[in-house]
Amino acid sequence: MKLRLHFVVDPMGWLCISVVFGIWLYNTFFVPKLVLHPHYDEGHIPWALVVCYYLASALCVMALLRASTADPGRLPVDPHIPHSEREQWELCNKCNLMRPKRSHHCSRCGHCVRRMDHHCPWINNCVGEDNHWLFLQLCFYTQVLSLFTLVLDFCQYYYFQPLTRLDQEKFTTRHELALLRVSALMGVVMFGGMSSLFYSQMAGVLSDMTTIEKMSEFSSETYGTKRTWQWALAEVCGTRWKLLWLLPLRSRQPLHAGHHYRSHV
Repeated sequence: MKLRLHFVVDPMGWLCISVVFGIWLYNTFFVPKLVLHPHYDEGHIPWALVVCYYLASALCVMALLRASTADPGRLPVDPHIPHSEREQWELCNKCNLMRPKRSHHCSRCGHCVRRMDHHCPWINNCVGEDNHWLFLQLCFYTQVLSLFTLVLDFCQYYYFQPLTRLDQEKFTTRHELALLRVSALMGVVMFGGMSSLFYSQMAGVLSDMTTIEKMSEFSSETYGTKRTWQWALAEVCGTRWKLLWLLPLRSRQPLHAGHHYRSHV
Protein backbone atom coordinates (compact mmCIF):
# COMPACT_ATOMS: atom_id res chain seq x y z
CA MET A 1 0.00 0.00 0.00
CA LYS A 2 1.35 3.38 -0.99
CA LEU A 3 1.95 6.13 1.53
CA ARG A 4 -0.86 8.65 1.13
CA LEU A 5 -0.03 12.23 2.01
CA HIS A 6 -2.65 14.41 3.67
CA PHE A 7 -2.30 18.14 4.38
CA VAL A 8 -4.70 20.28 6.40
CA VAL A 9 -4.93 23.97 5.48
CA ASP A 10 -5.11 25.53 8.94
CA PRO A 11 -2.85 28.47 9.92
CA MET A 12 -3.33 27.74 13.65
CA GLY A 13 -2.31 24.13 13.09
CA TRP A 14 0.76 25.24 11.13
CA LEU A 15 1.73 27.47 14.06
CA CYS A 16 1.32 24.63 16.58
CA ILE A 17 3.35 22.12 14.58
CA SER A 18 6.02 24.78 14.01
CA VAL A 19 6.33 25.18 17.79
CA VAL A 20 6.70 21.41 18.24
CA PHE A 21 9.29 21.23 15.47
CA GLY A 22 11.15 24.20 16.99
CA ILE A 23 11.37 22.46 20.37
CA TRP A 24 12.69 19.33 18.67
CA LEU A 25 15.25 21.35 16.70
CA TYR A 26 16.37 23.23 19.82
CA ASN A 27 17.10 20.08 21.78
CA THR A 28 18.56 18.22 18.80
CA PHE A 29 20.99 21.03 18.00
CA PHE A 30 21.99 22.54 21.36
CA VAL A 31 22.12 19.46 23.60
CA PRO A 32 24.64 17.61 21.40
CA LYS A 33 26.62 20.79 20.79
CA LEU A 34 26.89 21.77 24.46
CA VAL A 35 26.84 18.38 26.21
CA LEU A 36 27.31 15.31 24.03
CA HIS A 37 30.05 16.37 21.62
CA PRO A 38 32.33 18.13 24.16
CA HIS A 39 32.18 15.27 26.67
CA TYR A 40 32.62 12.67 23.93
CA ASP A 41 35.68 14.52 22.61
CA GLU A 42 37.24 14.40 26.08
CA GLY A 43 36.38 10.72 26.59
CA HIS A 44 33.77 11.20 29.34
CA ILE A 45 30.97 9.36 27.50
CA PRO A 46 30.94 6.49 24.95
CA TRP A 47 30.03 6.91 21.31
CA ALA A 48 26.98 4.66 21.79
CA LEU A 49 25.34 7.35 23.93
CA VAL A 50 25.71 9.91 21.14
CA VAL A 51 24.31 7.48 18.57
CA CYS A 52 21.33 6.61 20.79
CA TYR A 53 20.48 10.29 21.24
CA TYR A 54 20.51 10.99 17.52
CA LEU A 55 18.52 7.80 16.88
CA ALA A 56 15.82 8.86 19.36
CA SER A 57 15.78 12.32 17.80
CA ALA A 58 15.47 10.92 14.27
CA LEU A 59 12.63 8.55 15.19
CA CYS A 60 10.83 11.38 16.98
CA VAL A 61 10.90 13.76 14.01
CA MET A 62 10.00 10.96 11.56
CA ALA A 63 6.95 10.08 13.67
CA LEU A 64 6.01 13.78 13.79
CA LEU A 65 6.25 14.22 10.02
CA ARG A 66 4.39 10.98 9.28
CA ALA A 67 1.62 11.66 11.81
CA SER A 68 1.07 15.18 10.47
CA THR A 69 1.02 14.19 6.78
CA ALA A 70 -0.56 10.72 6.84
CA ASP A 71 -4.17 10.25 5.81
CA PRO A 72 -6.06 9.64 9.08
CA GLY A 73 -8.79 7.69 7.29
CA ARG A 74 -10.66 10.30 5.27
CA LEU A 75 -13.80 8.91 3.65
CA PRO A 76 -14.21 9.39 -0.10
CA VAL A 77 -17.13 11.36 -1.54
CA ASP A 78 -18.69 8.27 -3.11
CA PRO A 79 -17.57 5.31 -0.97
CA HIS A 80 -18.13 1.71 -2.01
CA ILE A 81 -20.36 0.10 0.60
CA PRO A 82 -20.32 -3.71 0.68
CA HIS A 83 -23.80 -5.16 0.73
CA SER A 84 -23.06 -7.12 3.91
CA GLU A 85 -22.00 -3.92 5.74
CA ARG A 86 -24.80 -1.55 4.77
CA GLU A 87 -26.40 -1.82 8.19
CA GLN A 88 -23.14 -0.63 9.75
CA TRP A 89 -23.16 2.64 7.76
CA GLU A 90 -25.02 5.84 8.56
CA LEU A 91 -25.58 9.28 7.08
CA CYS A 92 -23.48 12.19 8.34
CA ASN A 93 -25.74 15.14 9.18
CA LYS A 94 -22.94 17.63 8.40
CA CYS A 95 -21.54 16.58 5.04
CA ASN A 96 -24.51 14.40 3.98
CA LEU A 97 -22.27 11.47 3.06
CA MET A 98 -22.48 7.85 4.10
CA ARG A 99 -19.94 6.71 6.65
CA PRO A 100 -19.30 3.57 8.72
CA LYS A 101 -20.20 3.60 12.39
CA ARG A 102 -17.55 5.00 14.76
CA SER A 103 -16.64 7.58 12.13
CA HIS A 104 -16.91 11.26 13.01
CA HIS A 105 -16.98 14.55 11.16
CA CYS A 106 -14.07 16.89 11.87
CA SER A 107 -15.19 20.51 11.64
CA ARG A 108 -11.55 21.68 11.41
CA CYS A 109 -10.70 19.42 8.45
CA GLY A 110 -14.18 19.51 6.89
CA HIS A 111 -14.65 15.77 6.30
CA CYS A 112 -15.45 12.51 8.06
CA VAL A 113 -12.67 10.27 9.42
CA ARG A 114 -12.95 6.55 10.10
CA ARG A 115 -12.69 5.74 13.81
CA MET A 116 -11.65 9.29 14.58
CA ASP A 117 -10.00 9.70 17.99
CA HIS A 118 -9.60 13.50 18.01
CA HIS A 119 -8.20 16.41 16.02
CA CYS A 120 -4.73 17.32 17.27
CA PRO A 121 -3.57 20.88 16.47
CA TRP A 122 0.02 19.97 17.45
CA ILE A 123 0.30 17.73 14.39
CA ASN A 124 -2.23 19.76 12.36
CA ASN A 125 -4.14 16.61 11.55
CA CYS A 126 -6.87 14.31 12.77
CA VAL A 127 -5.96 11.14 14.65
CA GLY A 128 -7.95 8.38 13.04
CA GLU A 129 -7.87 4.76 12.02
CA ASP A 130 -4.97 5.03 9.56
CA ASN A 131 -2.56 7.25 11.55
CA HIS A 132 -3.39 6.47 15.19
CA TRP A 133 -0.34 4.20 15.36
CA LEU A 134 1.87 7.08 14.19
CA PHE A 135 0.44 9.34 16.89
CA LEU A 136 1.26 6.69 19.51
CA GLN A 137 4.80 6.51 18.15
CA LEU A 138 5.10 10.29 18.34
CA CYS A 139 4.01 10.31 21.99
CA PHE A 140 6.40 7.47 22.82
CA TYR A 141 9.48 8.87 21.09
CA THR A 142 8.81 12.36 22.44
CA GLN A 143 8.88 10.86 25.94
CA VAL A 144 12.15 9.07 25.17
CA LEU A 145 13.82 12.17 23.73
CA SER A 146 12.57 14.44 26.53
CA LEU A 147 13.75 12.02 29.22
CA PHE A 148 17.09 11.64 27.44
CA THR A 149 17.47 15.43 27.38
CA LEU A 150 16.60 15.74 31.08
CA VAL A 151 19.14 13.08 32.05
CA LEU A 152 21.87 14.77 30.02
CA ASP A 153 21.08 18.18 31.49
CA PHE A 154 21.16 16.68 34.99
CA CYS A 155 24.46 14.92 34.32
CA GLN A 156 25.93 18.15 32.96
CA TYR A 157 25.27 19.85 36.29
CA TYR A 158 25.96 17.05 38.78
CA TYR A 159 27.72 14.07 37.21
CA PHE A 160 29.93 14.77 34.19
CA GLN A 161 33.52 15.82 34.77
CA PRO A 162 34.36 19.48 34.01
CA LEU A 163 35.46 20.17 30.46
CA THR A 164 39.16 21.00 30.36
CA ARG A 165 39.21 22.50 26.86
CA LEU A 166 36.67 25.21 27.65
CA ASP A 167 36.62 28.23 29.89
CA GLN A 168 34.25 26.87 32.54
CA GLU A 169 33.18 30.29 33.83
CA LYS A 170 32.43 31.56 30.34
CA PHE A 171 30.62 28.34 29.45
CA THR A 172 28.43 28.59 32.55
CA THR A 173 27.55 32.22 31.89
CA ARG A 174 26.78 31.81 28.21
CA HIS A 175 25.20 28.37 28.09
CA GLU A 176 24.26 26.72 31.35
CA LEU A 177 22.32 29.71 32.69
CA ALA A 178 20.28 30.01 29.51
CA LEU A 179 20.33 27.26 26.91
CA LEU A 180 20.59 24.19 29.11
CA ARG A 181 18.09 25.42 31.70
CA VAL A 182 15.60 26.20 28.95
CA SER A 183 16.23 22.73 27.55
CA ALA A 184 15.62 21.17 30.97
CA LEU A 185 12.40 23.15 31.43
CA MET A 186 11.11 22.10 28.02
CA GLY A 187 12.08 18.52 28.81
CA VAL A 188 10.04 18.52 32.02
CA VAL A 189 6.99 20.01 30.28
CA MET A 190 7.18 17.71 27.25
CA PHE A 191 7.86 14.56 29.26
CA GLY A 192 5.05 15.24 31.72
CA GLY A 193 2.54 16.19 29.03
CA MET A 194 3.40 13.36 26.68
CA SER A 195 3.43 10.77 29.47
CA SER A 196 -0.11 11.73 30.43
CA LEU A 197 -1.26 11.76 26.79
CA PHE A 198 0.42 8.44 26.01
CA TYR A 199 -1.20 6.81 29.05
CA SER A 200 -4.67 8.02 28.07
CA GLN A 201 -4.16 6.93 24.46
CA MET A 202 -2.97 3.46 25.43
CA ALA A 203 -5.89 3.10 27.84
CA GLY A 204 -8.25 3.94 25.00
CA VAL A 205 -6.59 1.49 22.62
CA LEU A 206 -6.69 -1.37 25.12
CA SER A 207 -10.32 -0.67 26.04
CA ASP A 208 -11.34 -0.12 22.38
CA MET A 209 -12.65 3.38 23.11
CA THR A 210 -11.69 6.54 21.23
CA THR A 211 -11.36 9.91 22.95
CA ILE A 212 -14.55 11.14 21.27
CA GLU A 213 -16.43 8.06 22.45
CA LYS A 214 -15.18 8.55 26.00
CA MET A 215 -16.32 12.17 25.99
CA SER A 216 -19.69 11.19 24.51
CA GLU A 217 -20.05 8.29 26.95
CA PHE A 218 -20.99 5.82 24.21
CA SER A 219 -21.75 2.35 25.47
CA SER A 220 -22.94 0.30 22.47
CA GLU A 221 -21.92 -3.28 21.87
CA THR A 222 -19.05 -2.31 19.56
CA TYR A 223 -17.25 -0.26 22.19
CA GLY A 224 -15.20 -1.52 25.07
CA THR A 225 -14.56 -4.87 23.41
CA LYS A 226 -12.62 -7.33 25.54
CA ARG A 227 -9.41 -8.33 23.75
CA THR A 228 -5.78 -9.01 24.53
CA TRP A 229 -3.29 -6.17 24.51
CA GLN A 230 -1.34 -7.89 21.71
CA TRP A 231 -4.32 -7.93 19.39
CA ALA A 232 -5.37 -4.37 20.35
CA LEU A 233 -1.96 -2.92 19.45
CA ALA A 234 -1.60 -5.14 16.39
CA GLU A 235 -4.95 -3.89 15.08
CA VAL A 236 -4.00 -0.24 15.59
CA CYS A 237 -0.48 -0.64 14.16
CA GLY A 238 -1.60 -2.83 11.26
CA THR A 239 0.84 -5.68 11.88
CA ARG A 240 1.42 -8.53 14.33
CA TRP A 241 5.20 -8.04 14.20
CA LYS A 242 5.92 -6.19 17.43
CA LEU A 243 9.21 -4.74 16.19
CA LEU A 244 7.37 -2.97 13.37
CA TRP A 245 5.13 -1.22 15.90
CA LEU A 246 8.08 1.11 16.59
CA LEU A 247 8.98 1.92 12.97
CA PRO A 248 7.31 5.01 11.46
CA LEU A 249 8.57 4.53 7.87
CA ARG A 250 6.14 1.87 6.74
CA SER A 251 2.53 1.54 5.62
CA ARG A 252 -0.37 0.19 7.65
CA GLN A 253 -2.46 -2.79 6.58
CA PRO A 254 -5.86 -3.44 8.21
CA LEU A 255 -5.98 -6.69 10.19
CA HIS A 256 -8.73 -9.21 10.69
CA ALA A 257 -9.08 -10.85 14.06
CA GLY A 258 -7.35 -14.17 14.38
CA HIS A 259 -7.65 -16.89 16.96
CA HIS A 260 -4.13 -16.25 18.24
CA TYR A 261 -5.04 -12.80 19.50
CA ARG A 262 -8.66 -13.17 20.51
CA SER A 263 -9.59 -12.95 24.14
CA HIS A 264 -10.92 -16.11 25.70
CA VAL A 265 -13.05 -14.22 28.21
